[in-house]
Amino acid sequence: MKSWPRPFLPHVPGEGHLLRLRDSVSGELIPATETDDFTMYVCGITPYDATHLGHAATYVTFDVLQRTIRDAGVHVAVVQNVTDVDDPLFERAERDGVDWRDLARQETDLFRDDMTALAVIPPDEFVGVEESMATIADAVAELLANGTAYAIPVEATTSEPAAVSAAARDVYLDLGQRDSFGQVSGWTREQMDEVFAERGGDPDRIGKRDRFDPLLWRAARRGEPSWEHPALGAGRPGWHIECTAITRAHLGLPFDVQGGGTDLLFPHHEMSAAQAEALGGGSGRPGSPDFARIYVHQGMVGYEGHKMSKSRGNLVLVSRLRAEGVDPMAIRLVLLAHHHASDWEYSDEQLDAARDRLARWRTAVSGNTAPPTEELLEEIRRTLADDLDTPAALAAVDAWAHRSLAQEGDDPTAAGVLARALDALLGIRL
Repeated sequence: MKSWPRPFLPHVPGEGHLLRLRDSVSGELIPATETDDFTMYVCGITPYDATHLGHAATYVTFDVLQRTIRDAGVHVAVVQNVTDVDDPLFERAERDGVDWRDLARQETDLFRDDMTALAVIPPDEFVGVEESMATIADAVAELLANGTAYAIPVEATTSEPAAVSAAARDVYLDLGQRDSFGQVSGWTREQMDEVFAERGGDPDRIGKRDRFDPLLWRAARRGEPSWEHPALGAGRPGWHIECTAITRAHLGLPFDVQGGGTDLLFPHHEMSAAQAEALGGGSGRPGSPDFARIYVHQGMVGYEGHKMSKSRGNLVLVSRLRAEGVDPMAIRLVLLAHHHASDWEYSDEQLDAARDRLARWRTAVSGNTAPPTEELLEEIRRTLADDLDTPAALAAVDAWAHRSLAQEGDDPTAAGVLARALDALLGIRL
């Protein structure tokens, strides 16, 4: 799948610090790199409502993470998926009377445009589920063959279309064989039960060994898209196995950072780890079996009192803001003003404040001389290396801008150095 153009990263004097990230599993600050190579997987969009500010916050966060790692002189490899085979996409396409493939292409194109405007570094590999179908299905077949998955006959009911074949079988992972299940989220079964169904699970499916066993392969139903596989028959994969198989194929297991929104911690990242363990991935650590070394989660972005969601219709779309003439750099500053791990609520006042900040910064670097930047660059690098503390980095730039606007300092090169540093480290183009 085609990605989007890579932004130019200007040279910045000096070198960044080793990034430490707060792991969602352990709660501890962990060095992001153990070697000179850093690997990261970021869960991508389901292309039917892209790109609202919640999406944008996630991808700007992991963009800054990339920039911080690169600034420390470490090689970076990033993979990001597009969930272009999924029930919400099919449901939206049916509702709107369009082909689901056309809807996926349209929304993915819009997402690319938004990411380009926001100066987000594209992943090294941008991978769609549809193009990865053989890889994913083979992983499911492997789990069946090694005895860690099981099949349930599909029976026609009044609540869903009948199976295409009388011999059709749905395939599930047997969590009863996974002693580590629950260690990624740290949730109790009661907590899991509160959200499992609304986040794509089928706890009451007859024939399951455990109500949380994740679907690996859904046998073909009439009227639904499906793909043939020699061992599984016609069908399509479950949500969680898609990411497990893609990361295994493109990064190898384990990798350094699993990224996504906090709503993915359970069930998605929990199940991804359990599946990786069942597939015999690399030697992970307790709490992250055979999958990711560190989990980093973006907090939820709300609007009008609730988390942004298509179902509520309270979406603030990046494309709509851009169409209204909003500078993408102001949008990016809105996002960077909040620590990535925090939930927050968007307001028009925040956008106004970001516009004002952007204007101040641009004026502050427009003079012939300015205050020196050596200490400021060190402060930006230090705050970013401390679990991506972007609000502190912005505050440091604000203080420098105040001095510059007061005509303090006589360094003729400082403004140019800072402008390049903000572009390279924070993705803010002045």
